Amino acid sequence: MNVAQGPPFPAADMDEEQELRENMVQRQLVARGVRDPAVLGAMRRVPRSAFVPDESRALAYDDRALPIGCGQTISQPYIVALMAQAASMRPGDRVLEIGAGSGYAAAVMAQIVGKVDAIERHERLAIRARETLRSIGCGNVAIHVGDGTLGLPEKAPFDVIVAAAAGPIVPPSWREQLAVGGRLVMPLGDRPAVQRLVRITRRGIAEYEQLDLGMVAFVPLIGAQGWQDDEDDDQAHGG
Repeated sequence: MNVAQGPPFPAADMDEEQELRENMVQRQLVARGVRDPAVLGAMRRVPRSAFVPDESRALAYDDRALPIGCGQTISQPYIVALMAQAASMRPGDRVLEIGAGSGYAAAVMAQIVGKVDAIERHERLAIRARETLRSIGCGNVAIHVGDGTLGLPEKAPFDVIVAAAAGPIVPPSWREQLAVGGRLVMPLGDRPAVQRLVRITRRGIAEYEQLDLGMVAFVPLIGAQGWQDDEDDDQAHGG
């Protein structure tokens, strides 16, 4: 699905907006090894500036995470692209995102796959994400409010699960809801401040293969199968 190229951007600003996106893709993504054409195309089409607060729009295409409220952030563009590429997304895939945040990563993934279900525990962020997705014409994303560590069993199985929050373990619910052949990309760490991005591929009913993708910094995964709510919530990345 392609997002609409209309509001919230005045027509006079579109050339500059497109140039900023292209610079982001070339300097932040391609230069760091992101090569998947579908991911690069999605990052070119989705307006990150629509997903940040008004006071941060001038920084929307900077190489950084930005605050979006509720102690959360919109992830650095490179992290969004890296996770999408690691998940090897294909047209028709059904994706579950944990930690919808602003909705930006879900919008990027929705350019590649058939349907994205995204869970956000902060209702205020979920409402804002729905409004932003609607405003840019992204209709194949559903935002749910709830405990992301439990997944969405009623919508399973998923071809891809992507988590924008770091947990001490892979929640058992996610393993169960991942289709055989499916890919799960998430930050893991037994302490909130020490995290590694991993890709887990389900090879069989009880067989999983794990690949380490490097060090990252994300907000902690809060929920019944993650960290408790009193853990530090001041890490670097959200959805």
